[in-house]
Amino acid sequence: MAKRRNDGPDGLVVIDKPAGWTSHDIVAKLRGVLGTRRVGHAGTLDPDATGVLLVGVGRVTRLLRFLTAMPKTYVGEIVLGAETNTLDAAGEVTAIHDMGGVTLDQARAAAAQHLTGDILQVPPMVSALKVDGKRLHELAREGIEIERAARPVTVYSFNLDAVADEPEVLLAGVQCSSGTYVRTLAADLGTHLGGGAHLRNLRRTAIGSFGLDEADPVEEPTLLTPAEAMRDLTAVTVDAEQAVKVSHGQRLALETDEAGPWSVLGPEGDLLAVYERVDGRVKPAVVVKPAAT
Repeated sequence: MAKRRNDGPDGLVVIDKPAGWTSHDIVAKLRGVLGTRRVGHAGTLDPDATGVLLVGVGRVTRLLRFLTAMPKTYVGEIVLGAETNTLDAAGEVTAIHDMGGVTLDQARAAAAQHLTGDILQVPPMVSALKVDGKRLHELAREGIEIERAARPVTVYSFNLDAVADEPEVLLAGVQCSSGTYVRTLAADLGTHLGGGAHLRNLRRTAIGSFGLDEADPVEEPTLLTPAEAMRDLTAVTVDAEQAVKVSHGQRLALETDEAGPWSVLGPEGDLLAVYERVDGRVKPAVVVKPAAT
């Protein structure tokens, strides 16, 4: 029987991404640090943004879609009165507005009324979203702007506070669904307040339960186990006999109305697979641990 391939470690790294690094830069660096090519990230951060970046290693790269789907939490600053072509401080100013009369209460009311809950959001041209096989930011660099369909996203909370000594800057705290662009929230807030705005100093403080308190610098990564990587999913523990069936990708009979997905753990607490409901049946989405041979 052919030996199963295992070319390196398996797990999750929580990185505190510094400014000036792309998410791909982090992946490339970790490939060298960890000595494996099987590295990928969940939830892209712009080069100027900092904070939590989840990086899958080995078999956990196959689980990244479950991490990407988790809610995200950010802090940043919204600069009222200036629009930019990238919607953030890295771009060129395209319009100036006199918004000195806008109060914090007015900004909070606009955020609560128009930009909290289930909303429709138009992705920015400087995003990594693909349209007809090409990323929007690649088209933007060519000077091309195309129509983008608004997409449904959920903003669970959008809190605003004043910034000392900068009356036209607001400190923003946002918790939102995957796929939400905070720079677009900033720009849209400016529009709803009768002018324009852009975002600066964006920092992602959490993805799901993975926060800055356990994030490492890219040079000193700590590898969490595959089971820890899926800790935000509802866990189902199976016995030794069931574990063999799970590792062969057989279905599970779960007495639950939950939509899933579920992490399936063996008797020792190791992650065997992630299952999800498809057409009413609970089926394996990813089998992580092969059957014992």
